[in-house]
Amino acid sequence: MNMDFSLMDLAPASPEIFLLAAVCVILVTDLFVSDERRYVTYGLTQIALVVTALLAVGGVDAGPTLAFSGLYVADALGSVLKTGVCLSVAVGLVYSRSYLQPRGMYRGEYFVLALFATLGMMVMISANHFLALYLGLELLSLSLYAMVALERDSARSSEAAMKYFVLGALASGMLLYGMSMVYGATASLGISDVIAAIQSGHANSTILKFGLVFIVAGIGFKLGAVPFHMWVPDVYHGAPTSVTLMIGTAPKLAAYAFIVRMLVEALGADQLLVEWRQMLVLLAVASLILGNVVAIAQTNIKRMLAYSTISHMGFMLLGILSGTTHGYGAAMFYVCVYVIMSLGAFGMILLMSRQGFEAEELDDFRGLNQRHPWYAFVMLIMMFSMAGVPPTVGFWAKLAVLESVVSIGYVWLAVLAVLLSLVGAFYYLRVVKLMYFDEAPQREPMQVGVDSRILMTINGIAVLALGMMPSALLAICERAIGLSLHVAT
Repeated sequence: MNMDFSLMDLAPASPEIFLLAAVCVILVTDLFVSDERRYVTYGLTQIALVVTALLAVGGVDAGPTLAFSGLYVADALGSVLKTGVCLSVAVGLVYSRSYLQPRGMYRGEYFVLALFATLGMMVMISANHFLALYLGLELLSLSLYAMVALERDSARSSEAAMKYFVLGALASGMLLYGMSMVYGATASLGISDVIAAIQSGHANSTILKFGLVFIVAGIGFKLGAVPFHMWVPDVYHGAPTSVTLMIGTAPKLAAYAFIVRMLVEALGADQLLVEWRQMLVLLAVASLILGNVVAIAQTNIKRMLAYSTISHMGFMLLGILSGTTHGYGAAMFYVCVYVIMSLGAFGMILLMSRQGFEAEELDDFRGLNQRHPWYAFVMLIMMFSMAGVPPTVGFWAKLAVLESVVSIGYVWLAVLAVLLSLVGAFYYLRVVKLMYFDEAPQREPMQVGVDSRILMTINGIAVLALGMMPSALLAICERAIGLSLHVAT
């Protein structure tokens, strides 16, 4: 592969280049910052994320631009998702600050790892080559493994990190094996070259299908889709709640981009679309059934939200398997909405936790309305939206995905998804019941910082406002897909 380098390659990759430079500066600066002045590292981290988001949003209306000999692509899809990644990580750090300080985790390592994970996500989103995809994925994964284990004195966190690492390594191995088979079938790892080889009929179809199986299995692991879900509840439960928020939000945007780059762009030819659509149907149905049913039995809210994540990823896969521009846009809309809802739900768990106390059990939400009515209302909005109750944006996200499934004739799949959503509504409404109809075990007020209070309010209002006017975000998602992909309408 020709690897000629030009200064013109730097402009499209300016968000990643700036973020990497910022991480290096923050890493060195933190060495000279005392524990009492750790807010300096925190402030620099937030500035780096905001500036990176501003650099990324500049390409929202641009067409695809290749750089670094085709390894990197800057397009509207990447701009929207990278902006969402940076903003969601920034919001997550605001929610996490009051949680990290009393637990001895308010350190430079945490912020640097969060930024490296963000950089890995951005590389995944703009990768135009299988190796670039894999490198971005590994940078993200290795950063998250370390973040899960950052609470060194916690045996539960260490166990979760080991499980995450072992199963993540297995998933990475499967992905790499699948990529090697695609290379054997097409003699290339560049997405454009793979497409050309498949469409020209020069690819070995048998080896290509074997590689496709391993790639879908690896993607299933990374998404936490059934039957590759076994790490999700244990890692969500065992990791510090601030890290759980990190795992459960921004990486989902990167995972969506990974699927689009790998399956839709590289392996989206008609003869392969039928193959991976059948596999995604199985993953989606299994995830919807197991995620919604098992979540009912959970008493720990982090484990409940973990199984909820499994079911939500099943919904997102429904949009992908449609194989149409509308379906891909609906899936992107769904994953963006899911990130907003998860930020609010996990953020509320963080705000309710305090020194020596983890607000992880459902019973910890008893009588929240008596202690703080506004936060109870915000949590109610998040639960209603996750359940798909109008007028919240979660309803429109589910409806958009179901429309894309019905449009390709999979009416039975849409009906099954609706029925399982009704099952899922039970455990979301159970949280609402605990907050509003049960007696509070103690009445002490919540100590919440001004920044967290403002952001939580904005988060709740955003879910309602997008529910009233969902067309704007949906239009952005469909426009980004339309500008970035050439797929069937």
